[in-house]
Amino acid sequence: MNRLQIGDISITSLVERDGPWRKPEDFFLGWDAAAQAQNLATLAPEVFDRPSGRMVITYQSFVLRTPRHVILVDTCTGEDKGYGPPMDFPKQPWRDALAAEGLAPEDIDYVFCTHLHIDHTGWNTKLVDGRWVPNFPNAKYVFHKGEYAAWEALDRAGQERPGGAGGVWRMNCLPIVEAGQALLVEEDFALEEGVSLLLTPGHSPCHCCVRVASGGQEAIIAGDLLHHQLQCTDPSLSTIFCWDAEQARASRRRVFETIADTATLLLPVHFPHPTAGRLRTAGAGFGWIFAGR
Repeated sequence: MNRLQIGDISITSLVERDGPWRKPEDFFLGWDAAAQAQNLATLAPEVFDRPSGRMVITYQSFVLRTPRHVILVDTCTGEDKGYGPPMDFPKQPWRDALAAEGLAPEDIDYVFCTHLHIDHTGWNTKLVDGRWVPNFPNAKYVFHKGEYAAWEALDRAGQERPGGAGGVWRMNCLPIVEAGQALLVEEDFALEEGVSLLLTPGHSPCHCCVRVASGGQEAIIAGDLLHHQLQCTDPSLSTIFCWDAEQARASRRRVFETIADTATLLLPVHFPHPTAGRLRTAGAGFGWIFAGR
């Protein structure tokens, strides 16, 4: 992603994996190939690989540098978690991206996870002598209290949901609380002036976007409010990984209607380079314009 400057706050990204990923029919609930044919036809090659019929999906973290702190938003899949294909990504690219930003894990002040799925919490922890410990030793980890409680309850009941399988909460979240580095917050929490939370439930119980506002400019780090440009054209599309598909649709449309035709930038975690873009009203849906285009 290109470096963004939102007033006094800069935003860059750390890419763990990108490229063609899943077919729309395998990803979106109730996919109607005939109804979506025209939407697919309008997609650019950077977001849809026509030879394979797969959407281009990026896995990345965002680094915010404010005048006071270094903040990491979402932490991809991490390492040593034992995930099999297709989640067994190479780990060196993410490490190299962190180093390219001139950062080490010790330099991170806050970690915020938009939600607690497998691909947004992975680098939270590392394996040391058979135990999971915080990967960012000087950071406070911010979890939405309701989001944490929902996944804790599932784990205690021995249940799993898509996106949280394989003991994700036990590996990536519980060790943070046990180490005393967690802040369990409500959605009115602000990491600091200009960096606040926006509750957008549905994809997960208490999914939150991150609103960045400074110097009269604004950006929203969208987490998994949306995964692909197809959801701009048709905001009704929810995924097989959504906790509550209808609630996810409502959250998506609410945010889209608020920021469409404004200067607010949207940064969806899974959008490929240049990632950030703006929405414009287009019929019953929204058009997507990558920043700088």
